[in-house]
Amino acid sequence: MSHTATLPAPAAAPPAPAPQRRQARSRARARESLAGWGFVAPALLVVLGLTLFPGIWALVLSFQKWDGFSPAEFVGVRNYTDIVVDDSVLAAVLHTIIYTAVFVPASIALGVFLATALNRRIRFIGLYRTAIFVPFVASPVVTGILTTYLFSPQFGIVNNILRKLHVPPQGWLEDRSLAMVVVIIMSLWGQAAFTTVIYLAALQDVPGDVLEASTIDGASRWQRFRHVVWPQLRPVTAFIAVYQAIQAIQLFDLVYATTRGGPLGATETIVYYVWKIAFQKLQFGYGSAIAYALFFVTLIVTVIVTLAQRRAGAQEAR
Repeated sequence: MSHTATLPAPAAAPPAPAPQRRQARSRARARESLAGWGFVAPALLVVLGLTLFPGIWALVLSFQKWDGFSPAEFVGVRNYTDIVVDDSVLAAVLHTIIYTAVFVPASIALGVFLATALNRRIRFIGLYRTAIFVPFVASPVVTGILTTYLFSPQFGIVNNILRKLHVPPQGWLEDRSLAMVVVIIMSLWGQAAFTTVIYLAALQDVPGDVLEASTIDGASRWQRFRHVVWPQLRPVTAFIAVYQAIQAIQLFDLVYATTRGGPLGATETIVYYVWKIAFQKLQFGYGSAIAYALFFVTLIVTVIVTLAQRRAGAQEAR
């Protein structure tokens, strides 16, 4: 009778203590974090260099008098106090308020109208939606050049059409009463695509069963829009109103490419005035003060509107 000797199985390695496992996981997370920051760091440095550093420098300049060549002179808050008594600043603010008061509601109304018209299943709907969005991706400089071709008093297409209709041609960009109207029209042509796309996405999220139920109950198209669709669009409308108001306050490129603030300052907005003060008259300190005053006013208005919309939404939810 043979006996086979059995070898003992090798003992399993004891598990690592819990503190060591935690340290290993911490080291792995640290390596992953460092790798992530390594990829992000170059772009982050560029962004900070183009935003944070100029912002801090402009804030310092707003308390100084500097023309870019001679040594800077510290003047304290005199630049900010001069804003209140500067008639040119008040005129530019008034032009900006008028432009914003007309542009923002018009862009919202036009966006709702176009989005409702494009929220259908018809042939070539993709082509129509693309055509609506094309002006938004066009450069404002291109829009400005197009504006001069359309509304030139002598050779503009609009005046040529008016002549064919036996209507007296208009001054447009050379008329103080019409220049801002032209700027608003071309701004709507370029910016309405943004509001249209946002509203179109919101309309496609409206529950179809609710619309169908309202139709069965006998609601007209206007009643469906007013009582079913529009309440769903209110949060989007608040966002669009704030965004478009900020864009309107910062209007510069279209004015620069068309009227240069004319005629006789009729289209001179606050941002264009800042550019003229800083880069034409070389009053960098005063221009920085106006820019920071505009920043704080815009920030306060944005916070107030956002809080009011949230409060209204909370009251409706109750």
